[in-house]
Amino acid sequence: MPTTPLQGHAVVVGAGLAGLRGAEAMRAAGFDGPLTILGDEPYRPYDRPPLSKHVLTGHLPADVTQLPSSLGDGVAWRLGVAATGLDRDRRIVRLADGGTLSYDALLIASGTRARPWVHDDEGRLPGVFSIRGRDDAAALRTALAAGPRHVAVIGAGFIGCEVAAVCRDLGLPVSLIDPSPSPLSRVIGRTVGDPIGEVHRSRGVDLRMNCEADRLEASDGRFSGVLLKDGTRIAADIAVVALGAVRNTEWLEGSGLSADAGGVDCDEHGFVIDGRGRPDPFIAAAGDVARFPHPLYGGRRVALEHWGHAVAQAEHVGRLLAGEDRGLPYAAVPNFWSTQGDMVVKSVGLTEGADAVAIVHGDPKERRFVAVYGRAGRCIAAVAVDSARWLPAYSRLIETAAPFPPDAPALDRPRKSLDIRDPGFA
Repeated sequence: MPTTPLQGHAVVVGAGLAGLRGAEAMRAAGFDGPLTILGDEPYRPYDRPPLSKHVLTGHLPADVTQLPSSLGDGVAWRLGVAATGLDRDRRIVRLADGGTLSYDALLIASGTRARPWVHDDEGRLPGVFSIRGRDDAAALRTALAAGPRHVAVIGAGFIGCEVAAVCRDLGLPVSLIDPSPSPLSRVIGRTVGDPIGEVHRSRGVDLRMNCEADRLEASDGRFSGVLLKDGTRIAADIAVVALGAVRNTEWLEGSGLSADAGGVDCDEHGFVIDGRGRPDPFIAAAGDVARFPHPLYGGRRVALEHWGHAVAQAEHVGRLLAGEDRGLPYAAVPNFWSTQGDMVVKSVGLTEGADAVAIVHGDPKERRFVAVYGRAGRCIAAVAVDSARWLPAYSRLIETAAPFPPDAPALDRPRKSLDIRDPGFA
């Protein structure tokens, strides 16, 4: 790999958090050449976490979420134009407006978009919303402020739970629909998902777990209700489809890079790899779209949709493209948080693949606790519900792959009384 400082033109595809922080890292590492940031939305980079919380409650207008930046005037912004193709031989990015951008270094940070409802015609009905961008949140805020009679949220992942909590904050009746046995159980298992579900139920959320939405029905051309697969109908005048995200990799088709719907593959440093597993020294990727081997998880390739990860990885590969950190792999411990009403859920590590979970602080019945996840006798993740101050101790255990169940100084219960069982991932 080249170790000389970056010369020529740097292009960033993706005007989001990862794209912005990656560009800033290039500048901080000494790159002072021409820099272009390309984004398919007409806005400068903005913060997404407030969209499903503060913007929906009306506490924060969608148009004041722009991220602060250290970038000065020496940046060319190409906004409202999507990338449609990549020619690596000629080092050219093709654009939706028919133009092209040549590059000497390329940062792929094209992110994700909301996964649409399975039936396109139903998903386009007035009254059906999703949340990914600023305009999505602004439109849904307007609809919620109008006082709908009932809101149906389809999908009990983090976004779905946050939206349901916002509806209750606004005093709106809401149903939360998911085929899993409890909210978030596909991500954090039932040991933690069940008590989180009880918190939502106690706040008045109509939980419809073990239920799958089949159709979105209409009356007079507008959304009017959700038909479940068991034949039950939930009348509602707003639907929020929260079925996860789709990674924006279609524009890389034909480029020779190893990329699919799960992300664009990178090596351990952050350079993207081609179909033969060879790294391209002129292209790196960061954020939601990047799939990379994580050393804490046996080199298993992961793609993460976490705010902190987008920042850390983007800063790493920005330095990488600028000519620094060429010998250092990316190994930051994943971390994530979610605010649902007055409940805060925070996590470190990755729960995927866990074969056991231990409640190490607090009590799920009191809805304040910490759970640590294990795999093959090692600590791999921890989740805190309204108990985040304990999390750093377990982050260190995860970083070192400490034995599971944990025997940490911060443990507030005897080792023999730990509640250890299958997390029940759906």
